[in-house]
Amino acid sequence: MSQPPNDSPKPIPIPPYMKAISGSIGGIVEASCLQPIDVIKTRLQLDRSGSYKGIVHCGSTVVKSEGVRALWKGLTPFATHLTLKYALRMGSNAVLQSAFKDEKTGYISNQGRFLSGFGAGVLEALVIVTPFEVVKIRLQQQKGLSPELLKYKGPIHSAGVILREDGLRGLWAGASPTVMRNGTNQAAMFTAKNAFDKILWKKHEGDGRVLLPWQSMISGFLAGIAGPVCTGPFDVVKTRLMAQSRSAGDMKYTGMFHAIKTIYAEEGLLALWKGLLPRLMRIPPGQAIMWGVADQVIGFYEKTYINKAPL
Repeated sequence: MSQPPNDSPKPIPIPPYMKAISGSIGGIVEASCLQPIDVIKTRLQLDRSGSYKGIVHCGSTVVKSEGVRALWKGLTPFATHLTLKYALRMGSNAVLQSAFKDEKTGYISNQGRFLSGFGAGVLEALVIVTPFEVVKIRLQQQKGLSPELLKYKGPIHSAGVILREDGLRGLWAGASPTVMRNGTNQAAMFTAKNAFDKILWKKHEGDGRVLLPWQSMISGFLAGIAGPVCTGPFDVVKTRLMAQSRSAGDMKYTGMFHAIKTIYAEEGLLALWKGLLPRLMRIPPGQAIMWGVADQVIGFYEKTYINKAPL
């Protein structure tokens, strides 16, 4: 059981709606800062011919051939997606954790925290992440900025084209690897964030103490490292499956396991971790930004309603 110091009072739970609000605000800030890295990651993962030599080369090539604005392709669906995703993730995780809390002490075991995170990740993957990422990836894979030359003109137009050509199922292409990726990611992230808060800052949720932004950012950054390394193959497969269009006749991969097998056979083992470095450049800093904002929102609630002095 994840227990506080012996002299600590029973923690006062943070309402799920406050967790959801804190996550949505953090998501807006994160999306605005890190969209270019997400575009580069997507381009690298879709590169089957080795056109891009690395992160810097990919970024510079996009800027030279398509302009700086191309690095913010898909920002609208990305920002909306992150805002809704974090709201659902943080809120649902809080609800699920309540089912695992010890009624006497008010604390939750590491196993309960892990399962709550996994459940929140699965829920966000099915409800929000998959359809938003399908639209985002279709927009990001297009080269050029001339509207008349682009198949997808924007998020709403892209979703309409996908529905018309591929059906409703097209918006949930790559759902299986997305579920595996997000479930594992969130299970590890929530467990690690809580652990780093306790180890580094002696902070327990609901104790009324408020971490400074830089402290939250360090914990969030460290918690965001493990997920991309463990879930790299799921992320690559997800991107490849989402980029396929039935109408264009480019259904190279029939499903998650077929995609993993095909990529391994044709491109080698390391291809399953394509885009890992830009993911590590995006996800840990993204988690740092999100938690730096979210903890301040939650901290405001704790200072106001739990009436304890801030750290």
